[in-house]
Amino acid sequence: RLGGPWLLGLLARLLLWGSPGAWASYLRRSSSCMPIPHRMALCYDIGYSEMRIPNLLEHETMTEVIQQSSSWLPLLARECHPDARIFLCSLFAPICLDRLIYPCRSLCEAVKRSCAPVMACYGYPWPEILNCNKFPADHELCIAAVSMDENSSSRRMPRASCKDCELEEASTAREILESLCANDFAVKIRILRKNTTTTISDFDLDPSKVEVLKHGPLLRTEIPARLQQWLDIDATCAHNIMRGIQAGVFVVSGEVQSDKVVVNKAYAWQKRNRNLHQAVRRWKHHRCPEQAG
Repeated sequence: RLGGPWLLGLLARLLLWGSPGAWASYLRRSSSCMPIPHRMALCYDIGYSEMRIPNLLEHETMTEVIQQSSSWLPLLARECHPDARIFLCSLFAPICLDRLIYPCRSLCEAVKRSCAPVMACYGYPWPEILNCNKFPADHELCIAAVSMDENSSSRRMPRASCKDCELEEASTAREILESLCANDFAVKIRILRKNTTTTISDFDLDPSKVEVLKHGPLLRTEIPARLQQWLDIDATCAHNIMRGIQAGVFVVSGEVQSDKVVVNKAYAWQKRNRNLHQAVRRWKHHRCPEQAG
């Protein structure tokens, strides 16, 4: 299955490029096309269904590809650059055409500018295997950036940040109430850890254990689906909140950003957290400052 404007543009350029020639003949003999498996969360459903093995990073088996690619999922969860997934998948899961198509040098440099600082937060340098000087210039046949054209010039690149979503200490009931007032929504939920570790969706929301404290601009009925989307996308935040446990109940609050929700605060619902229990009890009758005015 093919899809996505970046892919259609690439195919159009291929048609203008002419005959693949001897290199394509060699490629057909030295590699094979394989379906991108569901377990390869980095690139499954990227816009095409088959990839070449060995890939452009010289991974020779699908097991190796899945294992190595999964280590990049937390970086994608940080949304450091909108084209990061396309860049990585062009290398981990190259599209199955008659010639190898590398990412353009400018695409690599754009992703590196935004994502390398985030990696540095965790002590990881930009790897030499992704040295941008290895990739072709834009005037050659390559996969270019999607988000930097004139139509998307107003789109801001995310700022690198070393601050992660962390489990909060339940300070005083008053401070918790102020936090709930400051956010768009607040919900008491139960999160379950999945057994698999090979996909970005490591956690499930228990739909029977959702208590909406504040729905803000959201409909109450859409909150469970929105929170499950958050668990699926923001792996770093979910991992930090869970702290290795298999299941837990939390009070989370956050903001609504266009088509997704972002969790800003998370408190563990435990007996010893008396301030949190008191704040939730008082919330039904609490009036936020803008409401009181």
